[in-house]
Amino acid sequence: MPRYTAEFIKAMPKADLHLHLDGSLRIDSLIDMAKRAHVKLPTYTVDGLYSEVFKSHYQNLGEYLNGFQYTCAVLRDLENLEQAAYELAIDNQNEGVNYIEVRFAPQLLMNPAAGVTMDTVLQVTNDGLARAKREYNAQADVKNGDKPPFDYGIICCAMRMFGAKGFSPYYTQLFQLMRDFEPMQVIKTAAMELVRASVRLRDEEGMPIVGLDIAGQEIGYPASDFKEIYEYAHQNFLLKTVHAGEAYGAESIFEALTQCYADRLGHGYSLFSPDMISDENIKDKQTYSHNLASYIADRRIAVEVCLTSNLQTNPAIGDISNHNFKHMLDNRLATVICTDNRLVSRTTVSNEYQLALDNFDVPVKRLKDMVAYGFKKNFFAGDYVAKRAYAKKNIEYFDKVAAAHGLSID
Repeated sequence: MPRYTAEFIKAMPKADLHLHLDGSLRIDSLIDMAKRAHVKLPTYTVDGLYSEVFKSHYQNLGEYLNGFQYTCAVLRDLENLEQAAYELAIDNQNEGVNYIEVRFAPQLLMNPAAGVTMDTVLQVTNDGLARAKREYNAQADVKNGDKPPFDYGIICCAMRMFGAKGFSPYYTQLFQLMRDFEPMQVIKTAAMELVRASVRLRDEEGMPIVGLDIAGQEIGYPASDFKEIYEYAHQNFLLKTVHAGEAYGAESIFEALTQCYADRLGHGYSLFSPDMISDENIKDKQTYSHNLASYIADRRIAVEVCLTSNLQTNPAIGDISNHNFKHMLDNRLATVICTDNRLVSRTTVSNEYQLALDNFDVPVKRLKDMVAYGFKKNFFAGDYVAKRAYAKKNIEYFDKVAAAHGLSID
């Protein structure tokens, strides 16, 4: 099993395709932002927040998600939002990540009473990312072609579930306006508004909104509930990823593919855990999982793998050696190493690669393929010709870095 140094992993070109903005703030910036926006935190020290909120280990998914109430609260301030987007891009650039797809739920940050609309939230986020892109790509070694340029896309997340109070001012107002409707109708209305706005802003304003996602609790809120929302994205050439198989069985992955036209899968952990299947109509769970995995592999549908996050939200996995990533490798799935949440999981793209490469047998040629998937399977905002050229630059740069570190790809 080859050994890869931290220096090589940092230097090689990387992409992060599963990256939540509201889970990836700098912790010291979160403290400053909270003070500026008058948001109450449990503590205003870095050590205190790491001890009480953003832990290295969590008891369950609920504890893992606890910190988002604070990050979302500070991001409703537009100055904070632009800063967070800018710093997220900078942090990735500083560890050799050349491409990111930043995802978040704009409706969690909207405040209609204060005039903070969907358009405003997305424009301010894009402003921060674009500022970081301009600065990085103005560097001499990027301009002269020695290093690949930095680029990004935005993925808009609809929420699988939210309540009448406590989630965001927008959701609270929507429940009041639709008080005579069933909760699921309210949730689907919000999701449809999101996807329509995403397409409009992409087409009319030129924002690099490249995809749609649904996030939140899988159990009780199946992907099939959002079929018409994904149908709208599909009909308007907006690419699609789905949180699926993170905390529910492989049938949720099947729904993401067949009901939501998923181009990629977020997490996909349960694909190789037939014991997690709860659909009584599936009699032979082992065969079902095998056939589904073969389907995904054959069509090169990429899986966004978030190792640390899975270990934290599903303590039953125990040790990293038990993670289903090994089965993804054995079955030749197209996998992309991602962070999920840099702050909440206390990780980086380099850390995630180090965790994977230290614990699983990944030859250099396979690593190159994995890196390449980050650029070939992304939802690049340009056309296919531009995407192909950008991917080629990064793949060639991998060869250059590997050679400089004495690694042979043959």
